[in-house]
Amino acid sequence: MSAKEKQGFSLYFLIAFGLAWLCQVGGCMALLQQKNAVLYQLALIATMFCPLLAVLLVQKVFLRQPVGIGWKVQGKRRFWLAAWFGPAVFTLLGAVLYFAVFPSRLDFSGSWLVAAYGGEMDAQTLRSELGVSTLSYLLQNGLFAVILAPAINMFPALGEEAGWRGYMMPRLKERFGLLNGRLLGGVVWGVWHWPLMLLVGYEYGTNYLGAPVLGLVVWCVVCFALNTLLDLLYEKTGCIWVPAIAHGAFNAIAALPQVLITPADAYYNVLGPMPIGLISVLPMLAVAVGLTLHQMKQEQ
Repeated sequence: MSAKEKQGFSLYFLIAFGLAWLCQVGGCMALLQQKNAVLYQLALIATMFCPLLAVLLVQKVFLRQPVGIGWKVQGKRRFWLAAWFGPAVFTLLGAVLYFAVFPSRLDFSGSWLVAAYGGEMDAQTLRSELGVSTLSYLLQNGLFAVILAPAINMFPALGEEAGWRGYMMPRLKERFGLLNGRLLGGVVWGVWHWPLMLLVGYEYGTNYLGAPVLGLVVWCVVCFALNTLLDLLYEKTGCIWVPAIAHGAFNAIAALPQVLITPADAYYNVLGPMPIGLISVLPMLAVAVGLTLHQMKQEQ
């Protein structure tokens, strides 16, 4: 990179973090002080587009260069399928591993659903009057998350993917190498979420094992694993829509396993059963590390 391109790269981080953190803090304040969940959700959506906006400002305005992101729909079918269904596979594997370690925490009684529906009806009433049970919830929401949600969620996810995988990762790998670039990219992506985690308990809540430090660290581990796989999809296809689909699929499916625990066990969310837990992320982490080491060996 030239000296001006290095300046542009630094400017990218300043814009991507500065604008996003303003949106995050503003949205959190709206939720905490005004109980305005709608404004909070809009702030989250705006946050996701900050990396894309940072790329456009740096490349088009500051450097006056093409953005250099692959927008054309291309790539082999197997990578598109991996993007669409891979997150569901990792979510399932992570949940199986978590409950293999903690079998006593597997709960089919519907206690999580009772709490989610406000606690006004017990599990039997939910099943008889609303037709809602643990199994029906998993099937209905699981099918939607796997079949339709990736296509819907990929549009907001594209805002992040264009910045992180389309712009940031090629430059980090060029400067620091494959493994170190992916490690650093995962940490950067993780830290970018920290205001939400600290202010409103994004992902793990506020009352969990090792809060808040353990959650911040585990989230960076999760982001490294996911960043690696999304980066690999972009490498293999040259199409930013592919990691956007995978990102959207992950957002859709990741929370589903929590229906299998009691509300009290949410204290251990930082461990699992969602794939963002320290134990349940291990299958995804193992694949991410293995594929990176394999790439490094091939390059040598």
